[in-house]
Amino acid sequence: MDFTSNFIVQLINGIALGSTYALIALGYTMVYGIIMLINFAHGEIYMVGAFVGLALVTIFKVHIIIAFLGAMLFCMLMAVSIEIIAYRPLRRSKRLAALISAIGISIILSNLVNLLVGPKPQTFPSIEKILFEIKSFDLIAGAQINTLQILLIIVSAILMIGLQYIVKRTKVGKAMRATSQDYDTAALMGINVNRIISYTFAIGSALAGAGGVLVGIYFGVVKYNMGMLPGMKAFTAAVLGGIGSIPGAMFGGIILGVIEMMTVAIGFSSYRDAIAFGILILVLLIKPTGLFGKQIFKKV
Repeated sequence: MDFTSNFIVQLINGIALGSTYALIALGYTMVYGIIMLINFAHGEIYMVGAFVGLALVTIFKVHIIIAFLGAMLFCMLMAVSIEIIAYRPLRRSKRLAALISAIGISIILSNLVNLLVGPKPQTFPSIEKILFEIKSFDLIAGAQINTLQILLIIVSAILMIGLQYIVKRTKVGKAMRATSQDYDTAALMGINVNRIISYTFAIGSALAGAGGVLVGIYFGVVKYNMGMLPGMKAFTAAVLGGIGSIPGAMFGGIILGVIEMMTVAIGFSSYRDAIAFGILILVLLIKPTGLFGKQIFKKV
């Protein structure tokens, strides 16, 4: 495989991987944009989504599309419950209290899944058994793309476009944007702030659950601690794009995925994680607002 072919293959792999990072990063950036909270339990919600999808396919024998939607619904309900129990009572407290609560929820979810399914990786059924036969298509310079990669990229793109439509074109989206500006003023204008914040957690977590199922289908394996590293990388993607910016989270995830795969292509696969977090440090040092973020000035 020559350089051009290898470059195209890794670019496709990077876009596919980055699409899953983007789905998780959207949850981080939406919650932060509304209540200024880094929800470190979000990676575990992604992990739970993968296991719910696996359980629905293998135990309850439902169609993969139903399992996909079921995982999204389960993650929505779980996230709303977590927000009501663990975050809402601390909303007027210092940010550190909510941050510690988020870390605690992350540990609880990870250990709970470990208790239920055990530490061994669980095999996700092959896409060829549950949906369609994988076929490859030739691109330029001998590179190929397969139907599984196409599926992952298309589904991720549809979900991200759908989110953008909700935020920009619906009443709920307008209420989200108003709440993110100033939720005290939004409440005075008649917006049910608690409900809007719950909607935000629900939508972001549904995307994370979808990402978990897609990763399970793509890599064929899920495990109880699979949420930690992708969750941190998705947070890196959100910061790279500009925390609080939905387009920033989308592009940040794809950029990070492409950089990670290019790192593998040039022979530094052992350092792919270090490079990802090195990017986070560089962004924080050079442009803390990220690629699409804006500087916020507070009136005093």
